[in-house]
Amino acid sequence: MEILRKSRREAQTAVLDDYPKTCASFSWDEAREWLDGLPDGGGLNIAHEAVDRHAFGETGERTAIHWLGKAGARREISYRELAALSSRFANVLDDLGVTHGAGVFLLAGRIPELYLAALGALKHGAVVTPLFSAFGPEPIATRMTLGEARVLVTTTSLYRRKVAAIRDQLPCLEHVLVVRDDDLEALPEGTQELGPLLDSASPDYVIPATDPEQPALLHFTSGTTGKPKGAVHVHQAVVAHHATARFALDLRAGDVFWCTADPGWVTGTSYGIIAPLSLGATLVIDEAEFDAERWYQILESEAVSVWYTAPTAVRMMMKGGSENARSRTYPSLRFIASVGEPLNPQAVHWGVEAFGLPIHDNWWQTETGGIMIANFASMAIRPGAMGKPLPGIEAAVLRRLPDGSVEPVDHHDDEGELALRVGWPSMFRGYLHEEARYRRCFVDDWYLTGDLARRDLDGYFWFVGRADDMIKSAGHLIGPFEVESALMEHPAVAEVGVIGKPDPMIGEIVKAFVSLKPGHEPSESLRRELLGFARQRLGPAVAPKEIDIQPSLPRTRSGKIMRRLLKARELGLPEGDTSTLETIR
Repeated sequence: MEILRKSRREAQTAVLDDYPKTCASFSWDEAREWLDGLPDGGGLNIAHEAVDRHAFGETGERTAIHWLGKAGARREISYRELAALSSRFANVLDDLGVTHGAGVFLLAGRIPELYLAALGALKHGAVVTPLFSAFGPEPIATRMTLGEARVLVTTTSLYRRKVAAIRDQLPCLEHVLVVRDDDLEALPEGTQELGPLLDSASPDYVIPATDPEQPALLHFTSGTTGKPKGAVHVHQAVVAHHATARFALDLRAGDVFWCTADPGWVTGTSYGIIAPLSLGATLVIDEAEFDAERWYQILESEAVSVWYTAPTAVRMMMKGGSENARSRTYPSLRFIASVGEPLNPQAVHWGVEAFGLPIHDNWWQTETGGIMIANFASMAIRPGAMGKPLPGIEAAVLRRLPDGSVEPVDHHDDEGELALRVGWPSMFRGYLHEEARYRRCFVDDWYLTGDLARRDLDGYFWFVGRADDMIKSAGHLIGPFEVESALMEHPAVAEVGVIGKPDPMIGEIVKAFVSLKPGHEPSESLRRELLGFARQRLGPAVAPKEIDIQPSLPRTRSGKIMRRLLKARELGLPEGDTSTLETIR
């Protein structure tokens, strides 16, 4: 089995230099001692650990955020300034009468106001939910309704395009704070401009006592049936954010760190905001969308030392070859990691070819809140593997039994469901309003991830596929039910089945199969109309890329659409044998 040894730059002493020794001695209580806690025994608050504890003394002038605008603007925000700005936002919430525990939702691109609002809301004791700005109105309305959003921070253009029309569907929403990003003089009706509110608020804010188990973050993840699941995380999660960034990303104080994930996804919050700031690193934020040449330039000109990105982006860069990457120099870059979907072995080797460094894969989920399994800087990479469990994490490959219990698989390299022993600090504490669904995730002190995996003789874990119908596209989990529900709203549609179709660039694309109501005939114009209809409601990140109109869809005797049979037909597999689907999800 191929092993990729460390490069010369990686051979420098890594944070996790002795994996077996650290695993044997590590405890989460020890990791808690790496943080300060609130003064006078006031508990643990994410924003204090990420910002305020660095804001005084020599570290106060260190750059916390280095922001690159898509039109060429640049802004540097020191830890001291970020502490003041986030405190201003906390005072804005206080002045508006927003209570502790209220839901503060963030819908914006990668602009500075999003980051200071997230941290300010955490200071205030609100529950923060970032939303992906590419969502359409329906996913936004669903998530804000489930999360009982009291406050929304967004831009004027996003509000006009995506929220104004659904405002009456959001009965809990009391305040909309907008950042101007268009040329219209008047603010949208029912909104307040954030800038003047911040300017008039005090830069001083005393964070109230915060129970480490107090809810802090609400991240939505799609389900195969029903509405999206709201995974609740608590302030204690910062213990894992801080420790896992040290171990899995080799991140240290003073590093220049670039996480390319959007804050609308859990990676962009856990490792795009909280973890690097908790370590005292400088966070590079690029407002612009992906462009390979721009990314090469940022890595070089901003002296990025640790880079955390996604396999989809790596594959897009690979498509253009390695010559452009090799035309630049990256003397500061020492570690590259990837997350969101399995990283194929070719991508690991391409990293060496393009940057002189391999790309280290790692694995985690919205529910885990932080990285659980990784290829560490100190260990040889086995290309294609997820890596090994972090210190403090016990992972296993289990088989579910008919009586509901679980047992370990019989042999190494046998496939089963990946499971984690409960007890790490960033483990989700519940699904919002779905206690029974949450309990079903656990058996005998194991969290069952829903991912199929195997473990080799050397302890490396390998991802096999999903145990359900979830679609993984460009690193994002998409629930087929949400897409099916949106298409069912079209007056011509009788029934819908949605699958993930393998795609070499983004892993899977969303494909929908549609049957029509009487009186409607299939045509190319109707197919295009359905594509546009879905895109308008769901946004480009969730909407299907392909739609097939069929006379009828296969169903079980109980009437449920057979997605697996649709997938088997799409892939040209025998209809009676869908056993190979697990290996191609």
